[in-house]
Amino acid sequence: MDALGGFWGLNGFNHRRKKNNSSGDRRNQRKSGSSDSVDVSRDAAGYQFPLKQAVTAGALTFTGDTIAQLSGRWKKRAAALKQSSSDKPDQEELWNLFSEHDWVRALRMSTYGFLLYGPGSYAWYQYLDRSLPKPTATNIVLKVLLNQVILGPSVIAVIFAWNNLWLGKISELGNKYQKDALPTLLYGFRFWVPVSILNFWVVPLQARVAFMSMGSVFWNFYLSSTLSN
Repeated sequence: MDALGGFWGLNGFNHRRKKNNSSGDRRNQRKSGSSDSVDVSRDAAGYQFPLKQAVTAGALTFTGDTIAQLSGRWKKRAAALKQSSSDKPDQEELWNLFSEHDWVRALRMSTYGFLLYGPGSYAWYQYLDRSLPKPTATNIVLKVLLNQVILGPSVIAVIFAWNNLWLGKISELGNKYQKDALPTLLYGFRFWVPVSILNFWVVPLQARVAFMSMGSVFWNFYLSSTLSN
C-alpha cells in the first residue's frame, strides 16, 4: 500500500495534509491557548473594586455632609445674632463656624459613600443595563421604578445602619427606622424620580454613579441633617 501510495503520489499528499493539519492544530492550540490565557487572566483578576466611582461617591457624600453641617451651624449663628445687637457675624464668628466642624461625622458619611454607595450603586446600574439594555420608554420606566422600589429602601436601610454602628447605637436602629425611614423614603421619591429619569435616559453607564452622586450632594444634605437629629 505504501508503494501504491507512492506511485500515485498519495504519500506526498498525505504528508502535506498531515503537515497542514498539524500546523492547523498548532494554530488552534495557540488560539485556544491565548483564549485560555485571557480567560484565566479574567478569572484570576476576579472582582475589581470600582475605585473611580467609589472615590467620586465618597467625595460627594463628604461635600453633602459639609454643606449640611455649615448650614446647620449658620442657622444657629443667625438665630443667635437676632437676639444680639450685631447685624452680621464678625470674623471670629465665621472662624468658629468652620472650626467646629465635626470631622468624625464627615468621615462617617464619606466612608459610606466610598465603601458602600459607590461600589453598590455601580454594580446595580450594571445589572439594570444588562437586564434592560434597550433605551426604550418602557425600559426607562422599569429602571426608574426598580431604582425606587429596590435601591431607594436599600440605601436608606444601609446608611441608617452605618450611622448607628459608628455611633455605637445599633440597638436603637429599630426605633430610627420607625421614626425616620418612611418619611425619608417618601421625600426621596419626590427628589430621585426625576433625577433617575435623566440618569437612565441621557447619562451613559460609566457616568451614572457620578451623576447620581452629584444629585446626592443635595440628598446627602437632607440625609445628614436627618441622621444628626
